[in-house]
Amino acid sequence: MSLILSIETATTNCSVSLSKEGKTIVLKEDYDKSYSHAERLHVYIDAVLKEAKISQNDIDAIAVSKGPGSYTGLRIGVSAAKGLCFALEKPLISVATLEALARQVKSDNGIIVSMLDARRMEVYSAIYDSNYNQIRETRAQILDEKSFEDYLEKGKVYFIGNGVEKTKTLINHPNAVFIDDKLPSANDMGLLAYNKYKISDTEDVAYFEPYYLKDFVALKPKIKS
Repeated sequence: MSLILSIETATTNCSVSLSKEGKTIVLKEDYDKSYSHAERLHVYIDAVLKEAKISQNDIDAIAVSKGPGSYTGLRIGVSAAKGLCFALEKPLISVATLEALARQVKSDNGIIVSMLDARRMEVYSAIYDSNYNQIRETRAQILDEKSFEDYLEKGKVYFIGNGVEKTKTLINHPNAVFIDDKLPSANDMGLLAYNKYKISDTEDVAYFEPYYLKDFVALKPKIKS
């Protein structure tokens, strides 16, 4: 038996789950549009364990969403996961954020574009087939009217994630299916984490860093007149 605690903080959704043999048994999350990870993450972790009636020591591994996504959100999630791993002497498993997000789409055909909002008209995206095999690498890309055109001409394309809102303003194609109001969730991490756990595909806790995809750019404060 394996119990894996999963932490997802790549976007505004602060999400924690406990899975058994890859199936979620407890989930706690908040789809609030503001970032509340610093205040709520450890509260949610405690709540999940309490509902499952287990202690931290009963966990077999900790999984964390590795990105891409919000720089600050990823830092908070990874820091919490690493802290638990150090304290409990448990393995750390990383889960690709866009892969877990893609698994919210259930379809027998077509492809899935998993996308997260970045600055201006940019998104972080990866493309998967209906069996969740990645068929195009993760990219930071600027959207325009011709984005994903080659895929759209071949069949249904399911767009999911908080990058959908800006994508809808540019792409008008009969094969485009936009799935609104979906964010990465720890609910979709359990199976991916379990598959890695079974083959001991774990991270070095001391050196693991989130997958930012792009360097962090701090915005300059506005000069008061």
